[in-house]
Amino acid sequence: MLTFSRGVHPETNKALTADKRIEKMPPPKDLYIPLTQHIGKECVPVVAEGDYVRMGQLIARCEEDGVYIHSSVSGTVKGIEQLPTLVAPKSSHIHIENDFEDNIERLSPLGEDASRESALQRLKEAGIVGMGGAAFPTHKKLNPPRGEKIDTFILNGAECEPYITCDHRLMAERAEEIRRGARLFARILGVERIIVGIENNKPDAIEAFKGFSDIEVKVLRAKYPMGAEKQLIYACTGRKVPLGGLPKDVGCIVDNVHTVYSAYLAVTQGLPCIERLVTVSGGAVENPGNYIIRIGTTYLHISEHCGLKEQPVKVLGGGPMMGTAAFDLHVAVAKATSSVLFLTEKEINTEKASPCINCGRCARVCPMYLMPMYIDACTIAGDYKGAKKYGARNCIECGCCAYVCPAKRPLVQSIRLAKRIVRERNI
Repeated sequence: MLTFSRGVHPETNKALTADKRIEKMPPPKDLYIPLTQHIGKECVPVVAEGDYVRMGQLIARCEEDGVYIHSSVSGTVKGIEQLPTLVAPKSSHIHIENDFEDNIERLSPLGEDASRESALQRLKEAGIVGMGGAAFPTHKKLNPPRGEKIDTFILNGAECEPYITCDHRLMAERAEEIRRGARLFARILGVERIIVGIENNKPDAIEAFKGFSDIEVKVLRAKYPMGAEKQLIYACTGRKVPLGGLPKDVGCIVDNVHTVYSAYLAVTQGLPCIERLVTVSGGAVENPGNYIIRIGTTYLHISEHCGLKEQPVKVLGGGPMMGTAAFDLHVAVAKATSSVLFLTEKEINTEKASPCINCGRCARVCPMYLMPMYIDACTIAGDYKGAKKYGARNCIECGCCAYVCPAKRPLVQSIRLAKRIVRERNI
């Protein structure tokens, strides 16, 4: 079975939602749509307080990064408010009061045979970004510089993070739409070879794709972080992305299955990115499941709709390995929100960090062959040049090191700090 070297095998906890079919969550009265939902600068509003907006109407954009944001409901703009996100205690949001009419404004549908240029423009206009977590603008990813030889498009259906099953359900229930979206991406890239990589703990998703003659199905050994681009490329093709390199350096482009699905809807139905499938799970949730949720819906509304059996000790946006703890429940769903987890005390680590015991476990599991304990030590000492020497910039922040650390060191946070200072100081 296909795999990569190193990595870890955390408890998956996917049984809570793996068999829960896709449901639509009713939108709340008030939505708070973040103006930062992508890698790059904050978007600029094109609407003002008091404006009436339709569902799907453009409300903000960032021309520099080519990202567009649309209203996920019809209603009245109540203003621009500063609210928490997963990465900042205060960030700009457009507050829209829902009129519950869902008066929709679509883009003009294009055919599946749309030209490369028109399809790329549509992905830009529809605000499609990487929905597996990276949130990189898709129209840029599918338009590599001239001279870059791309021969393979890889659909990322690994979904290796514990608890999360939204991609699994999407593949099991919407395989045909994903296939058509993948064909569209392959045509934009000018390639014939399409691969979908799916872990072996998703047999129904594997079965859904096996009937397609134009997509190679690669069954992967369930292991974390199989969904990381470099590890997925190696498992599916045997190609090694060089340190500091990108998938295009080995002739591959990788996109998450949800990204491809949303892009297909944008091109063929003219539907901008205004909602996404989110796994809501965790031991504190009364009704865990996979819900289509409008962008701008708060975690508070999610908790009220799904119900809580007990007060969660921690609420995460994303999975327990790479996700981020929410400041409070007023954080809103964004395009890259794959899951919202309401975790109990039994599900989280509450041990305090202690000094490194030099066991080397972090180095033995690192899928990037780094030595996290040395990067951590350099960061603590303020030796950022040393942190760079030990490969801090090559860390993919998967969390394998912290997961196995018996001293419970916050290794990912330490390396993340080193990366930021190396970048800011141009070390």
